[in-house]
Amino acid sequence: FSLAANLRPGAEQKVVFITARVHPGETPSSFVCQGIIDFLVSHHPVAKVLRDHLVFKIAPMLNPDGVYLGNYRCSLMGFDLNRHWANPSPWAHPTLHGVKELIIDMYNNPKINLEFYIDIHAHSTMMNGFMYGNIFEDEERFQRQAVFPKLLCQNAEDFSYSSTSFNRDAVKAGTGRRFLGGLLNDTSSCYTLEVSFYSYLVGGTASAVPYTEEAYMKLGRNVARTFLDYYRLNSLVEGPLAPTPKTR
Repeated sequence: FSLAANLRPGAEQKVVFITARVHPGETPSSFVCQGIIDFLVSHHPVAKVLRDHLVFKIAPMLNPDGVYLGNYRCSLMGFDLNRHWANPSPWAHPTLHGVKELIIDMYNNPKINLEFYIDIHAHSTMMNGFMYGNIFEDEERFQRQAVFPKLLCQNAEDFSYSSTSFNRDAVKAGTGRRFLGGLLNDTSSCYTLEVSFYSYLVGGTASAVPYTEEAYMKLGRNVARTFLDYYRLNSLVEGPLAPTPKTR
């Protein structure tokens, strides 16, 4: 057993933080997150390179009580947790409070670079997978925000860059993507990853392909693989690139 370079004492860690299911009714987000997790812990050569160079922190269900109760959007207490990132209460929004404290602790740790925050959701009216990102006055930072979704669009046939948008709409100010985009420094990229509840269009065709559990998990695997391209780690993969393994 050899300890990955990013986990050795004193090593600087590049962290990717992923959350899902803050809205209980958005079940596809759990399948996408499952695809990410299953791929990252697999024996795939790409997954091994990613584990050696990045630290993935994943909170797969931010709203467990809402999911248990069968709520569509709110927690047990009746809160839309994705509007309370600015000041979450340890009593009323305990999962959000705990995750936010962990993120702030990592942000304040000089040995950690929190480089990505991705919050996974599902969308009831739009097709495909797509992202929401933030707008910044700094043009270079704004342009850098577009790199990951552009690379993901090349890797995933169901991901649409044309549906991806960057905004600072006031109604979303309390979301994870908006709040953390304002809190973290310019080396961090914060996104909401949306995926359709029902179908996607492939390559400009007009025929919609219905989503399945496996298709959602495949999008998750492609999200994970895209970090290989983003960090230009392709040359470190041993042997020819095997196809991404199917989960389940």
